Amino acid sequence: MPPSTRIVAEYAKSSRSSCKKCSKTIDAKALRLGFVSRDARGFDITKWHHLACFTSDSLASAREIQGFDSLKSPDQEALWKLVDASDKTQEEVDKKEEDGEKDPEERNTKKAKLSNSEGKDLETAFSINDIKNEYKDAILSPKWKAFETVIFLERDDGLHDSSKIAAFDFDGCLAKTSVKRVGADAWSLMYPSIPDKLQSLYNDGYKLVIFTNESNIERWKKKRQVAVDSKLGRLNNFIKTVKVPIQVFIACGIGKSDGQAEDPFRKPKPGMWHLMGQHFNSDISIDMDQSFYVGDAAGRDNDHSDADIKFAQLEIAYDMAWSALA
Repeated sequence: MPPSTRIVAEYAKSSRSSCKKCSKTIDAKALRLGFVSRDARGFDITKWHHLACFTSDSLASAREIQGFDSLKSPDQEALWKLVDASDKTQEEVDKKEEDGEKDPEERNTKKAKLSNSEGKDLETAFSINDIKNEYKDAILSPKWKAFETVIFLERDDGLHDSSKIAAFDFDGCLAKTSVKRVGADAWSLMYPSIPDKLQSLYNDGYKLVIFTNESNIERWKKKRQVAVDSKLGRLNNFIKTVKVPIQVFIACGIGKSDGQAEDPFRKPKPGMWHLMGQHFNSDISIDMDQSFYVGDAAGRDNDHSDADIKFAQLEIAYDMAWSALA
């Protein structure tokens, strides 16, 4: 374990966090263990684990674990047993290395992790080879790529992956737009305070992410390039205006109301969230307790849909746009 990394133990505050090793939910009030490290900006990143999934060969005593003294006696005993078991396992590994052997489980580690991440909750398997520079017959702007029915910003300058995600809808949340207007400049800030709010979140160690639906890219078959240039242009100009690095995912698929099967990446389906978390976050486990999503489509009388609140209820905590950004 690197010198800058420490181990913490606590009872999960909710059931929104997931285990770094098995990718399954950590139940609320369950004992969880985490590796805490510092990212490039000096903020803590915690990778949480179930007790049964946690392994470390660097602990000489359970009392080295931050939060140990605040645990219940049975859980303290469980940590002592975990440390003892880790010591025995390390001794066996050392002996095998001395004998010229290699642990078969170690040989399969990379493959097992890949299998766990690629298949979880996605209806379409992810493959690097399927990433393209075009969306069907439309050419994408530099740094933008396409995978299946998703267009995404490959890597905005200055973007740092994080266990803390501050996610947002775009149209009607971050930006005022109209379906009657097209073009890269056909938008305005939803609230003048948005740049400062986003900068503050970025400085607090959050990774900023936009999840937005844009079915016109699929519908406008004869003007698909126009639809792509308009959406990507607005997002590029928005990022330039707020001056904060943001990761963006655009779901281009059509909902089931159009007589087709509902696209797995279109909100409220959680496909974009899983794509980001499993394949575009540097393998950092997301801390659901500290992550949130802001959108405007909450199913109220004047809302165009309930896609945002359902998307948030499936995955993350939900905040109304005006309370978080106004």
